[in-house]
Formats: sequence, structure tokens, C-alpha cells
Amino acid sequence: MRTHYCGELNESHIDQTVSLCGWVHRRRDHGGVIFLDLRDRDGITQVVFDPDTVETFATAEQIRNEFVVRVQGRVRMRPEGTANAEMSTGKIEVLGKELEILNAADTPPFQLDEHMAVHEDIRLRNRFIDLRRPEMLGRMKMRSQITSSIRRYLDENGFLDIETPILTRATPEGARDYLVPSRTHPGKFFALPQSPQLFKQLLMVSGLDRYFQVAKCFRDEDLRADRQPEFTQIDIETSFLDENEIMAISETMIREVFSKHLGVDLPAFPRMTYEEAVSKYGIDRPDLRIPMQLVDIADLMKSVEFKVFNAPANDPDSRVVVLKVDGGAVLSRKQIDAYTDFVAIYGARGLAWIKVNDIDGGIEGLQSPILKFMPEEVVDSVLERTEAKTGDILFFGADKASIVNEAIGALRVKVGEDLEMLECEWAPVWVVDFPMFEYDDKEGRYTSVHHPFTAPSCAPDELVDNPGKALSRAYDMVLNGTELGGGSIRINKTDMQQAVFKILGISPEEADEKFGFLLNGLRYGCPPHGGIAFGLDRLVMMMTGTQSIRDVIAFPKTQSAACLLTNAPGEVNNRQLRELNIRLREQPKAAEGQVKSV
Repeated sequence: MRTHYCGELNESHIDQTVSLCGWVHRRRDHGGVIFLDLRDRDGITQVVFDPDTVETFATAEQIRNEFVVRVQGRVRMRPEGTANAEMSTGKIEVLGKELEILNAADTPPFQLDEHMAVHEDIRLRNRFIDLRRPEMLGRMKMRSQITSSIRRYLDENGFLDIETPILTRATPEGARDYLVPSRTHPGKFFALPQSPQLFKQLLMVSGLDRYFQVAKCFRDEDLRADRQPEFTQIDIETSFLDENEIMAISETMIREVFSKHLGVDLPAFPRMTYEEAVSKYGIDRPDLRIPMQLVDIADLMKSVEFKVFNAPANDPDSRVVVLKVDGGAVLSRKQIDAYTDFVAIYGARGLAWIKVNDIDGGIEGLQSPILKFMPEEVVDSVLERTEAKTGDILFFGADKASIVNEAIGALRVKVGEDLEMLECEWAPVWVVDFPMFEYDDKEGRYTSVHHPFTAPSCAPDELVDNPGKALSRAYDMVLNGTELGGGSIRINKTDMQQAVFKILGISPEEADEKFGFLLNGLRYGCPPHGGIAFGLDRLVMMMTGTQSIRDVIAFPKTQSAACLLTNAPGEVNNRQLRELNIRLREQPKAAEGQVKSV
């Protein structure tokens, strides 16, 4: 039906007869001459119809936006002074000779202008129309191209593309599973995989050596802009390589993707320990484009009478830090109050500050409501340690370490963005030497920082003797404060895996029931192996410059894990429930209108 895509045409096609198919992006009637902007997935071409072709012109008069049409005509240069430099086809147009309406269209619920602001719910409910917008088409094309490049890179480096099961079994740790009831095994459930973790390890046991998969994964968890209940991973596993070799392969892959699709040569990937990242930036995925760092001052505050600082300074589980903002003294009280509200989101109970109006003026050169609570010598020590100068502002965080890290770490990024302090466009880093475990005070037990199959950097007996101090052989690739991918060397020996299960409170019986197949695999010659998984949605989101992964997924869910397009999840009939041996529990009257629980 067509000879070219709309976006293909240029001056090299002058005087050629072409056939185009697509949607009418815009129709304009200029004094007896009708212009159609014809759009397909490749771009837009201007088509001109004049009254000389009577029948075709009459058809053009019937055309409305979003009609699906086929056009045949001759390519010509646009008249002088009418070229459109913003369009790739802006120097040419097609003089239409034939026009066929393939399908009419109702008026769409929103305009398809790429600059038109449309509420996201309306876009998701009409996603098939939303995807027609040039910016959305561009993102989908970019996603496809990035995926193809990654597949090609891994294929060229000896990795085998192998699918793993979608229906598997529920496992402890991590987020909640999506469960699938089994009709043929009454009372039992499959689970949708949170990742192909165990299967890819068994592929290493099987001797396949290098595996990858563009894998669908599922997690029933609270959602944010960069989370979805179903998402896509670039999943990689390999045998006989250590962490340095795996990181090198992964880094080269990401470099090639950025170079090919954005023309960007990423700078060096430094390595930073987890401890250093949290100490300096309050987070294990630091945004290194922003030069500010957190400075510890607990030792200076131990003897002050001001309880806001004194109490956490003398608590081993707390932290007192300063964030110095160069030039931040220009911030108004209203802006500072807004930052106080911002850190409250992360549990901070306030935000103390000192403006340095004149560093040489002593206390008189400072401005702050907390100066009256702090001895002058302590203030001088804080100024010296932070290397404060005239025009700066100091923000203080004092609370439990986790609250300070989250609140002041997030404040660092927000202030850096607000004051345009970014020193570069792209800042990658590898974060390494993560703790093996973290202690959950509410549960009264250890949990895995990554997952229970991550190898520690010590022997099994050392791990059991001091689990709180053990480091893992894990590594995360971080770019601009976003985790692109995370991986680790895996446990490949039974005694070590059993030691980890013991620390996590998983009994031998539970381990055998839920992970017996893995433990059996470790007994029969499991090679040393490791891997990494990249979030494809998140990678494409960053590379296309959008703020939500919903904008790079063809049919995403909302933040409440619902599909507005298909109205899923939906109810099922009683026959289906009986086949699955499921009975719905009555909801309390107060909860009417909510989804029934199973």
C-alpha cells in the first residue's frame, strides 16, 4: 500500500511518485488549497491538494484529524520561504494526486500535539491514542532500539538468550509475590517471578556458562514514579568471572548504548564503597553531579546543652551532620521553610540552619535561630570543619542515622537541583562493598540487603560469628542518583548457603521445602558465578529524559497498580472461582466499594 514512511522523504526523492499511509495529524484549508500533515511512526510529511484534481480534492475536503488515509503523489521542493526547519521533511512536500480514506475517526479525547498538557489518567485510559503522539512514538522506538543494541552486544559476547518460567513458586524475602491459584492442584499457588534469580543460577549449574534474558518481572509493592507491578529486566548471569570482570562487561555495554543512541561518551565509572556513599551523600545511590557532601559533627555536639544536637550526638545509632550550600545565604525564609517541610516527608522533625553573612564578623556575621543555644567555640569549629565562607548556608540534620541519611541526603539533591549546582550532565559510579545483612528491629532478625543468594566476602564461620559486620560481593551501577543495575557474585557452595539461611532465620526444613532444588544444584558441581540485572524501563526513562517509567512502557499500570485501559484487575465469575477452589470473603461494611479480598 505504501512505498515509503512519511519521515523518510527528503530532497533525494524529488520528482519521485510515492505512496504514503498514515493518520491525518492536521488539516488546513488555505484559499482553495488543502494541506494535510500526514503522520506515521517515522514522522510527518506535508501533502498538498489543489482543485485541479477534482475528485481527489473533494475527498480531501471530507478529511478530519486522525482519519487513516492513503496518499499517492509526487515529491517536490516546498516553495521558497515556506520550508520548516523543525521538521526532518520540512524542505519537501508531496503534491497529492490520489487520496483514499482507509478509515474515518471520531474526534479524539485530546489533541495529539506533543506540547499539549493532558492529565495522565486520560492518556492511560486512551493509551492507543496517546501512543500516536510523536513524543510517545519516539520513546517506544528508542526503547526498541536500545533493547536491540543490548541483545546484539550480549550475543556478540557469547551470552545465550534463554527464557525462564513465568509460573514458579513463592519464596520468602523481597517484595510480596503475585500469586496464581492452580486449578489442577487445589489449594496450591504459583507465583509470578520477582526475578529469574534461582533459574539463572541453575543455568550456571547446568554448564550454559553465559545467559541473558529480557525478562518480565512482577512485584506486588507500593509504587513510585520509577516502579511498576510488572517491569522488564535485562538479566545477565555468567560463570567463571569475578565481580571485576562482570562489572567491566556491563560498563562497556552501557557505554556503547549511550554512545550509539545519544552520542554521549560517559565519563569514568569510579568505585565507591557503600559506607562512603552513605557517609558523604546519605544514600547508596549518590548523584555525583552535585558537589555537596554531608559533614559529620557529632563529636562537636556531644557537650552542648542543646538537646536537639546533644541527644543524637551521644547516641551510637544516631547521626549529626551539616550540609553546606555554597551561596545558599540568598535563600529566603519562605524557601527555608519549604525545605523544612520537604525533609519532614522523610521523618525529620525540623531543619536547623545558619546563614554565613560575613565569615570575618564572628557570631555577629551569622544569622540563625539556633545560635543562642550553641557555644561560640562550637560554632567556630563547625564553620572551620565545613570550610564555610561568606554567602553560604549550613543545614543541620540530627536524629536517628536512617532519618538523617534519608532527609539530608534528599535535601542535598533538591537544593542542588533548585540552585542549578549540577557540574555535569552524566555522573556514573559503581557502589560496592554493601553489607550482607541489616537488622530489622521490628522483626528482631537480620534481613538480606540484596538477596539471600549473594556471596559474602568472608568464610562461613566468620559470617555466622559476626553477620552484622559482613560485607557482600555485591555491586550497583548508579547514574545521576538512579540505580541502573545491581548484581553480585552468588553463593556456589552448600555450606555457605546454609549459613546464610541460618542467619536469616530460615530453618533447614523451610530451606529444603522452598529452595531444595537450588541446594541440590549446589551439591553437584556448581561453578563460581555471578551476574547483574538492569532495569530496562528505568534505563530508557533516563535516556529519553522523561520523569516516569510509565512514559516508556506501552501499556503501564497506575500508581495503584490498575490498568485504566482494560479496567484491570476485574472481577471473575463464580464458575471460575469454583474451578480454582476459591471463595471470596465478605468485606466489612466500612470497606464497601473496595476490592474484595480472597
